[in-house]
Amino acid sequence: MSDDEAEEIEEEEGVYLGEYEGGRNERDERHGYGKATLPNGDTYEGMYENGKRNGSGVYRFKNGARYDGTYEDNKRQGQGTFYYPDGSTYEGNWSEGLRYGQGKYTYINGDTYEGEWRDHLRHGRGTYTFASTKLQYIGNWKAGKMDGHGELVHPHHRFIGSWKDGMVMDLLPHISNFPHICYYLRCKTL
Repeated sequence: MSDDEAEEIEEEEGVYLGEYEGGRNERDERHGYGKATLPNGDTYEGMYENGKRNGSGVYRFKNGARYDGTYEDNKRQGQGTFYYPDGSTYEGNWSEGLRYGQGKYTYINGDTYEGEWRDHLRHGRGTYTFASTKLQYIGNWKAGKMDGHGELVHPHHRFIGSWKDGMVMDLLPHISNFPHICYYLRCKTL
């Protein structure tokens, strides 16, 4: 699964909530530590508060996906790791059930993105590393695409430039044995 596809949907709403073993509050809601097997075959083991997943827990999807982390109000919130059925993983921060803040996504082919996320998309400063070539894009992202100032870095080459909506706008080589950086279309002395 790629990082821009929909997350697995966690079910625990409705009239029949499946089997449950664990603590309950005075209103007979799930409360404290508990284990649930949901009608769709998913399972959850962890903390509840007033009938909702709250605190640390592990949610296992019947398709093999798994989330291990914290919840607030039945949504992934705070630190957690999501293991996708295809073998890719995301480890980092969550907000309202979405990747948000700092995190690292490791793709099935070994590529990685480490940096800032917003609303499930790469957004802010981050580094994308292509596993097969060791080429890295280090720079700014907007709504999942390279956008703004960035660098392409390879063990033997380095290019500095700008991107807009995922497209290269300006890109020039950085000559490492001279005391200047070619930045956009101008050279600036350091």
